[in-house]
Amino acid sequence: MTDFDRQDYSLETQAIRVGHSRTHEDEHSIPIFATSSYVFASAEQASLRFTGKQAGNIYSRFTNPTVSAFQDRLALMERGERCLAFASGMAAIMAVGMALLKAGDHVLCSRSVFGNSVLAFQNYFGKFGVDTDFVALTDLSAWEAAIKPNTRFLFLETPSNPLIEIADIRALADIAHRHGCLLVVDNCFCTPVLQQPLALGADLVVQSATKFIDGQGRCVGGAVIGNEELIEKDIYPYLRTGGASMSPFNAWVFLSGLETLAIRMKAHCDNAFELAKWLETQPAVAKVHYPGLASHAQHELAKRQQNHFGAVVSFELSGGKEQAWRLIDATRMLSITANLGDVKTTITHPATTTHGRLSPEARAEAGIADSLVRVSVGLEHIEDIKADLLRGL
Repeated sequence: MTDFDRQDYSLETQAIRVGHSRTHEDEHSIPIFATSSYVFASAEQASLRFTGKQAGNIYSRFTNPTVSAFQDRLALMERGERCLAFASGMAAIMAVGMALLKAGDHVLCSRSVFGNSVLAFQNYFGKFGVDTDFVALTDLSAWEAAIKPNTRFLFLETPSNPLIEIADIRALADIAHRHGCLLVVDNCFCTPVLQQPLALGADLVVQSATKFIDGQGRCVGGAVIGNEELIEKDIYPYLRTGGASMSPFNAWVFLSGLETLAIRMKAHCDNAFELAKWLETQPAVAKVHYPGLASHAQHELAKRQQNHFGAVVSFELSGGKEQAWRLIDATRMLSITANLGDVKTTITHPATTTHGRLSPEARAEAGIADSLVRVSVGLEHIEDIKADLLRGL
């Protein structure tokens, strides 16, 4: 495809066609380049490749044709200039921190992020002299007030995990840039099908390809997407040295996942919206967290910022942990697992799984109650999903 074609086609077409340069075998499906190294035509060519004076493959830790195809495709779908693939979503987040931060820097992070993201900033970057402060995701004045002269970037997820809160990306990008900071957005709940943070002013997008991009719970992977200068200058050198590389096989699986992503996301969202409306009618449910509902605090923002409302629903029961566990244990079809983004509906108790390593105080501050249950709504028939939840409700 030409550069014009790449930009001119819709996202659905880009997800199927971009990134594949056919080999001399004229294959129709993208091949897996299962090789660790590459042969050079001469010593001079090897030298030119290693010094960056000539483009081409060097070593699969940082250059592999299958991985490159995935990177090219996802970069275009996210409306970025360049993408780098990593071994996991957390590896991608660690890469951003390792590449951009140094001792004495400060990070401003949403309280409403994945528990391991909190631990990465607190326990690991903190060991090397990086301070992190946490603020409420939706409080713009709190974000601005907490920025310091040494703040390097703002980090957030939207929608958040597990309360499905929505951040105003454009407003936070304006705040960050006004203070000379970057805005980094974890976009794994929406994927580029539902939301494109770079188009709203974000500087970097982090993806967990493990979730909806794969879509069937097969492989673990992540990605960082941004402009050419930021990726080339800061993130790529860390990938080349740090080695948290995506395997060619996983990249091949994710490429297949991207091909059906738009269709799957629509079906996920339709099911989730229907389930959220139904849950609001259940007497045992005290509150439903889903931005498609008019009762959601950021309902109007979600309508403006996203193409649909997402596939994850969380809800609070009238009791505590015991009632939540009884509900989860009563299901027969739903998968009790902390992963999400699968064609199979999954259910988990965030306070004792995804956010279980946080202190009770930190969970309370983030609004994660013991009665909270999170459901990543899959592609089964919606009536079967309701019936399975009804066993415990």
